[in-house]
Amino acid sequence: MSPRPPALLLVPREASGSRLDRFLADALGVSRSEAQRWIAAGHVTVNAAVRTASAHVREGERVACDPITRATTTALPEEGVEFAVLYVDDDVIVVNKPPGLVVHPARGNERGTLVNGLLALGLFRAPEEGDERPGIVHRLDKGTSGVMVVARTPEAREKLKVQFQAHSIERAYRALVVGEAAEATHDTLYGRHPRDRMRFTTRVRSGKRAVTHVRVLDRLPGATHVECTLQTGRTHQIRVHLAESGTPVLGDPVYGKPPKDAPLRAVGERLGHQALHARVLGFLHPTSGRLVRFEVEPPADFGEAMQALIDPEGV
Repeated sequence: MSPRPPALLLVPREASGSRLDRFLADALGVSRSEAQRWIAAGHVTVNAAVRTASAHVREGERVACDPITRATTTALPEEGVEFAVLYVDDDVIVVNKPPGLVVHPARGNERGTLVNGLLALGLFRAPEEGDERPGIVHRLDKGTSGVMVVARTPEAREKLKVQFQAHSIERAYRALVVGEAAEATHDTLYGRHPRDRMRFTTRVRSGKRAVTHVRVLDRLPGATHVECTLQTGRTHQIRVHLAESGTPVLGDPVYGKPPKDAPLRAVGERLGHQALHARVLGFLHPTSGRLVRFEVEPPADFGEAMQALIDPEGV
């Protein structure tokens, strides 16, 4: 990627009052996250003074920018990564992620991820936009299956990120939980666990708001089949809300524990991951603005687990 030359911009009347990051992104044709990266690194000044990304610019101010060259993605194309492409156009890719597949490279999972597979298919129009996670605007945990949207361009990525941050995305999940779940809305504070920083909890004195709506679909022996609709989308949110309400997701290795009931425990062990599936995803298309909605049924192992709970003798 060739380096961008330094830029000196004069704020016009029509841009007065804009956020600095938004003004810079629009003026230079880069993503907002890229502009924020330059600002955070001290490579952007307004009238020779460093300001924050959220600062508002005024007509006549001089914005100087010395862009930081971003390296191309560190992820490598890798054939043989299994997932289904549900939809693709010039801006987005919608996929059905199977359980067990990691979304992007990270420590301990450098290869064999969804990103590696998408790179092998040549589906990123601008792979240099991200480092190890180009196009990723949201994630599903390794053990969670279901529908995801991935951006093909930096512009689509920024527009999708705005929707996720505004919690305007439609997201509904199916889960098998241990015990008798109740229909409820969990509206809590949410943050990292004070003792285990890899986990999250609602038992915090301060944090972000997290809201999950739970609807009962089926009562099963020792378990419940539920639908969870996200109003917010915090990391592990559904898993934490269900676990801390006394009905952890079956097979959850982090927030659950082996059920005391032997047949139920055997079903979870055969499943090998949390029984959680992202079934519905709806959003405004980043270019056309029209509402698009995708539904995908749970994978075979989810159905087999459910059938084993209904008829243990038939397994």
